[in-house]
Amino acid sequence: MKESGLLARTPWFYAMVGAAIALGLGGCITGFILLGESWFQLLIAGALGILFTQVAFLSHEAAHRQILRTGPGNDRLAWFLGGGIVGMSYSWWDSKHSRHHANPNRVDRDPDIAVDTISFLDEDAAKARGIQRLITRYQGWLFFPLLAFEGLNLHALSIKHLIFSKDQIKGRWYELAMIVVRLAVVAVPVFLFLPVGMAFAFLGVQLAIFGIYMGASFAPNHKGMPIIAADARIDFFTKQVRTSRNVSGGWWATWLFGGLNYQVEHHLFPSMSRPHLAKTREIVRDFCHANDVPYTETTIWRSYGIVIDYLNRVGLSARDPFDCPMVGQYRRV
Repeated sequence: MKESGLLARTPWFYAMVGAAIALGLGGCITGFILLGESWFQLLIAGALGILFTQVAFLSHEAAHRQILRTGPGNDRLAWFLGGGIVGMSYSWWDSKHSRHHANPNRVDRDPDIAVDTISFLDEDAAKARGIQRLITRYQGWLFFPLLAFEGLNLHALSIKHLIFSKDQIKGRWYELAMIVVRLAVVAVPVFLFLPVGMAFAFLGVQLAIFGIYMGASFAPNHKGMPIIAADARIDFFTKQVRTSRNVSGGWWATWLFGGLNYQVEHHLFPSMSRPHLAKTREIVRDFCHANDVPYTETTIWRSYGIVIDYLNRVGLSARDPFDCPMVGQYRRV
């Protein structure tokens, strides 16, 4: 990779992406002012949800040292983009995401498969009770509708982490202040210039689009791929490749997913810039085929189908083992 120049930084690319996003945000602000009290404002809200997700992709890449030449510079950029623009805590996300990269899909090590509203492991699904159990039973079908609340959840988790976490957090109160100011900058003008009902609808659409887009971008990466036991011993290359799934589609998928469509390559070379991932894919795929390591790549729609099927299969563990499907059918009749 070094000999091919694929580990080099590409500041020109990120400068263009940043300029395009800034132009889009400027257009949204202008459109918001010109439209006034109109339900067409919901289109602006949807566009903001998409643009905030694109900024989150850049924050993710900065955190992985992909954009700038120095580590501290990348950290500051990720901190500003994540907290000041998107409204998420960089310290919370960085801790969680670093543990995920070290042990993807490993039981008790990867926070991304820890139980939340959704259960990703059979044993977690079996422990579900009350409303959680009901959701878990049908979690595959409910997964994408639930993502509409993920944007709100990400903001809440960020603030909760910064206020209540007992861990040492560098710049805890600066980060919290930045996030609160950012949320105010987005919400206050909406309630000042729009009727209350329209203002709530605007924020609801923005958060829903942001949550769905974020969740739909990260879901295909590992969900439904092999789960690694907590005590398993496996080499780095096999662990990263076998637990990751690529999404085909070329340049449009790269733009849509912020480079996350090349998940295998991203996990092998987390500091690699987005424009180099496509070329790296060819090298890694050939190496995997030559060395009998499974390399997974599928279409975006097929990946979503796999995720839904996997979550539904896990959700079976939350169903009553004494529930007879035939009896249930006759009861409904």
